[in-house]
Amino acid sequence: MILLRPEHFTAYELIDCGDFEKLERFGQYITIRPEPQAVWSRRLSLKEWDRMAHVRFVPKSSSAGTWQKLREMPDQWHISYSLSKLHKITFRLGLTSFKHVGIFPEQAANWDFIYERVNRISKIHKQPRVLNLFAYTGGASLAARAAGADITHLDAIRQVVTWARENMELSDLDGIRWLVEDAMTFVRREVKRGKRYHGIILDPPAYGHGPNGESWKLEEMINEMVKGVAELLEPEHSFLVLNTYSLGFSSLIIRNLLEEHFGNRASGAQCGELYLPATSGISLPLGVVGRIS
Repeated sequence: MILLRPEHFTAYELIDCGDFEKLERFGQYITIRPEPQAVWSRRLSLKEWDRMAHVRFVPKSSSAGTWQKLREMPDQWHISYSLSKLHKITFRLGLTSFKHVGIFPEQAANWDFIYERVNRISKIHKQPRVLNLFAYTGGASLAARAAGADITHLDAIRQVVTWARENMELSDLDGIRWLVEDAMTFVRREVKRGKRYHGIILDPPAYGHGPNGESWKLEEMINEMVKGVAELLEPEHSFLVLNTYSLGFSSLIIRNLLEEHFGNRASGAQCGELYLPATSGISLPLGVVGRIS
């Protein structure tokens, strides 16, 4: 099992976590947000948290809440991430009603992997075809495009795709193909068409809905999804990134799925956990990941 963490995300810092919350710095602004995995006690005192933080998210239900500003800050701001000396990607962050701010910073470990793989495949295929499913605000899409991929970005929520397009423009990129569609429906159709991709990024939620009311439940549908993705991935000079963030999912589940559907191609698969190290000394697990390359 591997443990993956961002190595050079200077614009982000996990300061501390515990008591089901996390204290994070995004650029110059510090937030307090709920974190169900942080079942231990915080290392710093609550008084220290409140002294440092600009804003705290206050849940009003299981899926929504409001932000309580403790110090002056804007509702939207920008941060950047350097993929290389040549390329950096920029994100517009914002205080949303569902506690997110626009990126999952632990995914920076995968952005580096995607950027490197696309650069390597580009030496064989001029413009590798890459598919990003459940693509959110597009960090993985931006990394692939910066390396020269022909990238298809798919998410079920139109406002999120619009947000991703804004990030593309902030990053001085263009040419990403945008789709607002149900991921499972799209994969089934692409399999029937005989389409192939050199890279596929799959980051499904525990549950969700497509734009036409289609239902997604991770435990019930991930097996069919990985089977379809295996049919879409080119057998050579290709890569896969599969993330899941669901309490109870382990890296062994990911390995079993990859071995079942990718066969020998999964023999060198990397499976493990994504995590963020806190400045206070604790480590926060943030999902399991599988990679084939």
